[in-house]
Amino acid sequence: MSKQEQVLQIEPQNELRFRGPFNVPVTSYMKLTNPSDKKVLFKIKTTAPKKYCVRPNSGILDAHSNTEIAICLQPFVFDPNEKNKHKFMVQTVFAPDEEFNLEQLWREISPEQLMDSKLKCVFELPVDQNESQASVQEEVAKLSPKVTSPTSTTASSNLEAELEKAAAEVRVLREEESILRQDNLMLKEEILRLKHLLGDSVETSLPRKYNPSVQTQNIPVAYIAIGVIIAVFGMILGKFIL
Repeated sequence: MSKQEQVLQIEPQNELRFRGPFNVPVTSYMKLTNPSDKKVLFKIKTTAPKKYCVRPNSGILDAHSNTEIAICLQPFVFDPNEKNKHKFMVQTVFAPDEEFNLEQLWREISPEQLMDSKLKCVFELPVDQNESQASVQEEVAKLSPKVTSPTSTTASSNLEAELEKAAAEVRVLREEESILRQDNLMLKEEILRLKHLLGDSVETSLPRKYNPSVQTQNIPVAYIAIGVIIAVFGMILGKFIL
């Protein structure tokens, strides 16, 4: 025995459309109309019950009355490339004339008495978001070959090698700089020590009897020593500056 034809008028008939963005709850509406002279019981089911909130999801429609069903899609990450398989089904049955228990009636009803209609869900993005997402995907598609190409991989490896080489050279230069600074300090200390020694020798010779020949011999030697030290210091300082 074939099933009975759906008695209710359902709007929309075939598709429930949900317009994004989908990072917030999105609600679509379904209108049920009972054109018959009898009461009709209805129940709404979905293939994805955790993703939707349906109010009311069941009830009774009096003769020649209608009701509006709010179907709220919960927030989720929308992928336009993923095929949507969400569906809804509206099951209906004529209410018996005598008193009945609604929950028990739904459990005991035979399949031949049921009437049902199916609707599929359609997700739509706003025009501006759709275009923006398409442009982003195009850019990613353009960049993807460059990222995965052998030439790009070789260039990236060469760049990493050059960076490592430059870092090593910087470390060597810093070590040389530290050594030169230490040499500079040692030279300064040596100059001060020689000056101090020279000063002590001059002060020691002052009380003695003036001897022109000794003075003329000692002074040039001291100047020569200081000149040599200054020359060496200049060479090292010039290397440090370069």
